[in-house]
Amino acid sequence: MQTQPILVVGATGKTGSRVVSRLEDMGTAVRRGSRNSDIPFDWETPATWAPALSGVSKAYVTYFPDLAFPGAVETLEAFTKVAAASALKHIVLLSGRGEHHARMGEEVVRASGIPFTIVRAAWFAQNFSEGYLRDPILAGVLPMPGGEIAEPIIDIDDIADVVVAALTEDGHQGELYEVTGPRLMTFAEMAGVLSQATGRPIQHVPISFDDFHANVAASGGDFVADVFTAIARETLDGRNAQIADGVERALGRKPRDFSAFAAAAASRGVWNTAA
Repeated sequence: MQTQPILVVGATGKTGSRVVSRLEDMGTAVRRGSRNSDIPFDWETPATWAPALSGVSKAYVTYFPDLAFPGAVETLEAFTKVAAASALKHIVLLSGRGEHHARMGEEVVRASGIPFTIVRAAWFAQNFSEGYLRDPILAGVLPMPGGEIAEPIIDIDDIADVVVAALTEDGHQGELYEVTGPRLMTFAEMAGVLSQATGRPIQHVPISFDDFHANVAASGGDFVADVFTAIARETLDGRNAQIADGVERALGRKPRDFSAFAAAAASRGVWNTAA
């Protein structure tokens, strides 16, 4: 029985908040790792790391804004040294599919001496409903670079399910779960699914990476735009145009389809103009 709390770094983020909710529903003690938590955690303040790790047995680690951010890998390495000194028994790392710096972060965790599970994820479907692409969807457009590149976009709820399984069940240590959706889709095809779910036309608009940066900066600022444009430039070249079986290996079921995500999000009203 899990008696020590599980640290969730990034507890207010897209995946972290879902992991917290699932663990607490299971009756598992959770220590929320965020700047405003009772015991705060801040990647930019290393003095917060040891108190956040004190007394916890396992940790789910996400790096904000992304492992591709300059200095992120070095910071993660410093964190793992503190975690190893605190006798952490298991670390579950969220990584990015096809990202060079994410692979470097994975190697840091592998070399840390801490039992680990790596969850290497495709692009998030929830970027259309909770992230920087929600506003364009509300305006009836899906402006994306990458041309006709296909992505196996994944529902974040699947990522959270895999992470929780890794944290609470036996048999997941040492595993790399490459998690994707169940099919490859172009952004034009995603726009078609979103049109059907919302009941109004959503048009895919092919744009350059520079235009993508400008669009993201307009809604999220230059900091967010720099990070996500760098990821887009690196990954939207076809390297990720394969389905992976991480969800099925971890959970014994197929991943959710993008159409199921879109229908569920629409039913919650996330694309209502008054939402």
